[in-house]
Amino acid sequence: MNAHVAEPLAAAVRTTCPYCGVGCGVIARPDGRAGAAIEGDPEHPSNFGRLCSKGSALGETLGLDGRLLHPMIDGRRASWHAALAVAAEGFTRIADEHGPDAVAFYLSGQLLTEDYYVANKLMKGFIGSGNVDTNSRLCMASSVAGHRRAFGADTVPGCYEDLDEAGLVVLVGSNAAWCHPVLFRRMLDARARRGTKIVVVDPRRTATGDEADLFLPIEPGTDAALFSGLLVHLAEAGKLDRDFIESHTTGFAEALAHAREIAPTTAATARATGLPAPAVQAFFELFAPAERTVTCFSQGVNQAAQGTDKVNAIINCHLATGRIGRPGTGPFSLTGQPNAMGGREVGGLANMLAAHMGFSPEEIDRVRRFWGAPRMAEREGLKAVALFEAIAAGRVKALWIIATNPAVSLPAADGARDALRQLDLLVVSENVIATDTIARGAHVLFPAAAWGEKDGTVTNSERRISRQRAFLPLPGDAKPDWWILAEVAKRMGFGDAFVYRSAADVFWEHAALSAFENDGGRDFDIGGLAELGEAEYESLEPVQWPVPAGSRQRRARFFAEGGFFTPDRKARFVAPAAPARPAARSDGFPFTLNTGRVRDQWHTMTRTGKTPRLAAHRPAPFVEVNPADAARLNLRHGDLARVSTAHGAAVLEVAVEEGQRPGSLFAPIHWSSENSSNGRIGALVHALVDPLSGQPDAKATPAAIAPEPARTRGFVLSRSPLPSPAVPGGLWWARFAVGGGFGTLFATTRSAREIAEWALALFSDAELAEYADDAAGVYRCAAVVGGSLQGVLFAGPAEARPHWDAAKALFAEAGDSTARLVLSGQTRSGEPDAGPLVCACFGVGLARIREAVLTEAAISPEAIGQLLRAGTNCGSCVPELKRIIARELAPQAG
Repeated sequence: MNAHVAEPLAAAVRTTCPYCGVGCGVIARPDGRAGAAIEGDPEHPSNFGRLCSKGSALGETLGLDGRLLHPMIDGRRASWHAALAVAAEGFTRIADEHGPDAVAFYLSGQLLTEDYYVANKLMKGFIGSGNVDTNSRLCMASSVAGHRRAFGADTVPGCYEDLDEAGLVVLVGSNAAWCHPVLFRRMLDARARRGTKIVVVDPRRTATGDEADLFLPIEPGTDAALFSGLLVHLAEAGKLDRDFIESHTTGFAEALAHAREIAPTTAATARATGLPAPAVQAFFELFAPAERTVTCFSQGVNQAAQGTDKVNAIINCHLATGRIGRPGTGPFSLTGQPNAMGGREVGGLANMLAAHMGFSPEEIDRVRRFWGAPRMAEREGLKAVALFEAIAAGRVKALWIIATNPAVSLPAADGARDALRQLDLLVVSENVIATDTIARGAHVLFPAAAWGEKDGTVTNSERRISRQRAFLPLPGDAKPDWWILAEVAKRMGFGDAFVYRSAADVFWEHAALSAFENDGGRDFDIGGLAELGEAEYESLEPVQWPVPAGSRQRRARFFAEGGFFTPDRKARFVAPAAPARPAARSDGFPFTLNTGRVRDQWHTMTRTGKTPRLAAHRPAPFVEVNPADAARLNLRHGDLARVSTAHGAAVLEVAVEEGQRPGSLFAPIHWSSENSSNGRIGALVHALVDPLSGQPDAKATPAAIAPEPARTRGFVLSRSPLPSPAVPGGLWWARFAVGGGFGTLFATTRSAREIAEWALALFSDAELAEYADDAAGVYRCAAVVGGSLQGVLFAGPAEARPHWDAAKALFAEAGDSTARLVLSGQTRSGEPDAGPLVCACFGVGLARIREAVLTEAAISPEAIGQLLRAGTNCGSCVPELKRIIARELAPQAG
């Protein structure tokens, strides 16, 4: 497709990273060729110039390959006029015939606040249904519910500066070293500077656990028992803040009594959590005297059938000690997505209205009057899992999906994917042309602006609003999401309420609603930003809310002096239910499947999958298995295994890991049908949800694992993606970006000789240089066209599968002489094979690090950093550097 590319918008543009909720500032320098150089913004208070591996590689993801650039109707290119008309007519007709609850929107934490606001206003104020939910339901809904139960509002009490000031940081269910690496570096800096202790509570020993002063490998699902036991210990050790409890809270006596029922002693807490009693005692003795304590929690807490209770058990301990609202204190939810917080602010969740309001009659009336809404929703809508169940049941007949891929990310994803085919109208706003969701047959596709083209605001985990600014022109027919939503609203007859000229217009309305009839009784108030002029909005510096009218000053913390957002202005202690064991395992499913993220990838890889640097660390879908379990089941590191649950199955590479809990499996969420044969982990996850938050339990699905025998394993390197990796007798494939093109790993039941026939078909227009050893089951070929290397295929026995590191390096060079060298499986003379990637920020491979350790006496991460720069940016590879050092030095110590 052709796309108009204009001159760069500016020499340098300050914007915000589109990945996790840390909200790092970015400086983009457009190159005039639809790309940009990226660096961290040293003035942004979230990161002070640091970026993680994903953020550092943003410039490599900006190409237009794979972009959706024009509206489409039933798979054919259409005009904006026609596509908007089809969507508007369909939503109107279905709402009129079946009622407004037959229509729904499913949104994303990738949206800007302005996009989120317009979507919420259209559905809840004008179509008249509460059916707006978001993929943020999958990652932080339990934190929202816990905040609202305890504080009366979805208020994050603290800020990132508290991590600098804390004497103790407790990380619960958070692999921050990989998922929030810039924040984790801040924690490690505090430890180096002021001796901050770090405790990690997690069933799986991750890179974060490797850095902990105390690691607690808790039994899945028992976090509430641990913090109930801690509450009891704090009471018996005389560490309660009685004045704070008396003046600013209610329900303490009942919560303490209930905690004593769950975990009355240290020994009882140990039994309830599966932890050694000395480890529990050590944690209690660290927490009790630490006046400055921050407890950070993330998906390991939220993504659980009792996630909200876990959140409240943590908050109880902070309320009981008054460790909230003061420097270096507080419970702290680490948000997963870049604008999950902005979505919460505008009512992007089905159980909330805009400006942190709920569905009380008073709040419904207030929002109705502000919007002039003719059909104001008067009850909560369907949360994500229930929404897709309603689609499958035929109750929801029209759905608009914006900036998310639920056919991959939802639990029981096969059922969710199949439900999409039953819709009378499926509208998808996307910036990529091929996703599992679009493949289900979208009736209307809208081409949306991508990062670098979008303009608006996002809010990070510490309530800091930052501008995300455009530095590239809109390609093709792409438009901002707020514009698309407003144009549909106009065609539905609501034009007077959706007259927006820019994202700034939307932001000012959003800010004004936050201040409307707000006398300080609502936490979210940015009325002061409604007073901004156009130039001030354009130049807006990062600012924490609240910012009430007449003020431009941030408020870093809440609740040091009480002032909660309940009717009596007191916080509520909430007694959690006794932890229920994970869903019963059986003879058929004797393992528990835990899911999560990897260091260098994001969601379903529609962005991060474009860069070879990020693909190099973990290029294929995998499952982590404890060594004892692997030995018992005859699973070797690198083998293939079939992981199955009652809902689906996946074929994954085995990673034997000491940190993996016996009886438990871990698999990452990122692979889809677009980049793997059978790596969609969402298809395996049960649809069990927390009854309060509606958040799915993605950490404890009963599962089984067994070897998946293969005869031949190999890889293909090609300049363009294989149209369909239909390997003869194929069991498995995974596709990823490499330097100069694309890589495909494969496994098959066929022999290498049969793979040779496939190679002839793959590279039919090329001259092939081949090497074959039938006795050894080895085949290699290099395909040359016009003197340039166009493809490589290696195949070998599964138990001695060929490695691709040297071939990938040579493939990037592309020359004819390179083609001959590829067949040898060697690198150029004098050029060491870099080996598997370890540091994605600076492209440092395992072989170079081993060489530095063994021959250059670089026996600490700091020494390796000085020599190779590895580990000196985001630091997320530092735990791996430590393991490499220990492994290489172990034989010498012996």
